[in-house]
Amino acid sequence: MLNTILLSLAVLMAVAILVIGGFYLFSPERMIGSFGLKLPAADADTRAWLRLKGVRDIASGLVVLALMLTTGSRSVGVALLVLAITPFGDMSVVLRSGGSKSAAFSIHGVTCVAMLVVGLLLTHAL
Repeated sequence: MLNTILLSLAVLMAVAILVIGGFYLFSPERMIGSFGLKLPAADADTRAWLRLKGVRDIASGLVVLALMLTTGSRSVGVALLVLAITPFGDMSVVLRSGGSKSAAFSIHGVTCVAMLVVGLLLTHAL
């Protein structure tokens, strides 16, 4: 039962980051400012950088889903633990760059903690 709940949370996280990545990739203008940093300009170069974030997010979500389809819950947990580096790094960059502290902690920090908790529980689930 616990394993099913944890895997459901992993699916929810994977789908959420796929959706967010899709917005960054296909509609970067819509996502301007949602990361916690002020963007230099709303131009083609900035949109290209935002699309790179979208590609990264989509790849992360697909890794989790692929592991869920091909391996056990322990592997999914390990992947979540490793992938938690991304929101931690994002939070650190936002904080060190003078970005929004509330976005850094509420978006990136909470995501990191959720991934760590679910990842740890999955790696220890029976």
